[in-house]
Amino acid sequence: KDNGLADFAKLLPACRVMVALVYSAAHSDWTRGQITREMHRSTHAARWPGTSTLRRTTPHHTVHASVSATGKRLGMDALGLLGRVCRLGHFCRRSTATPPPPSPRPPPRSNSGRAVRAGARATSSSAPQAMGAKREEEPRVVTLRPVEATPESFAPFGQVIAASPDGDQFGPHDAQLDLSRGIPRFYIMRLESRPLKFSSITHHASVTQCLGSIGGQDWYLGVAKPSILDGATEQSGGGTAVQSRAGHFYLPPDPSEVCVFRVSGPKFLKLHAGTWHAGPLFKADAVDFYNLELSNTNVVDHTTHYFKKQDGVTFVIED
Repeated sequence: KDNGLADFAKLLPACRVMVALVYSAAHSDWTRGQITREMHRSTHAARWPGTSTLRRTTPHHTVHASVSATGKRLGMDALGLLGRVCRLGHFCRRSTATPPPPSPRPPPRSNSGRAVRAGARATSSSAPQAMGAKREEEPRVVTLRPVEATPESFAPFGQVIAASPDGDQFGPHDAQLDLSRGIPRFYIMRLESRPLKFSSITHHASVTQCLGSIGGQDWYLGVAKPSILDGATEQSGGGTAVQSRAGHFYLPPDPSEVCVFRVSGPKFLKLHAGTWHAGPLFKADAVDFYNLELSNTNVVDHTTHYFKKQDGVTFVIED
């Protein structure tokens, strides 16, 4: 490649002279002195006999005839030389350029098109089945009608505490509290936007929580019976024990045993330890509640079961 480029560079001056002489032979407007100077300037004048015999003393017609004959020879030689140069340049360009990639061969004809069309038909036919499976995965909505909370109806889950005359002695109609496992906390909490639906439920294993609305506004609470176990091996109703983050074991609540209570008027609910509850829920935009629990209940004693994720069920209260 390097030798070819060197030869190409050496031939460039000769090509320039050849082109000039061919042009002079074809056009008579060049003077004798211009032709003579071009011929003596060429480094390859020895290759063409007769061109070096021109002198200023040569008659005009002799010079013209000599130039004409020389131009013809130079034209033929120049054409051959230019062809060699073109071939050399073409070779150099091809040697330095990256060969074009081969054109891809067309794939052989087969039945793949039929297979693709068949696959597309199968996909389109399976689309309704996939949509049906997706619909099956959507949670089932269970509608619950609330029951009015009374001492009798709410007894499996806790107590309903209503107003009593001043001076009454402590008795079973009062809230039976267990606040012995921590520091009691009694406070007012403001809740906003709690519509009548839920998909999870919570219990506290170490406290008897009390809830009541300030002002006697109606509110709702979804509940399920306590299911705390004494040990990991204890089982009930064929369920499997689960250990909470607080360390105790329990049985997950059965969605079929969930019910809802409506609390009306100036009363509050006391929940047994471990009672599953979802709420408070209400129709108003915001309601203030007084809440009695332990100072760390929501930190270390907050066990939640997710019906939507674990049972594919959500609940809606209709009232």
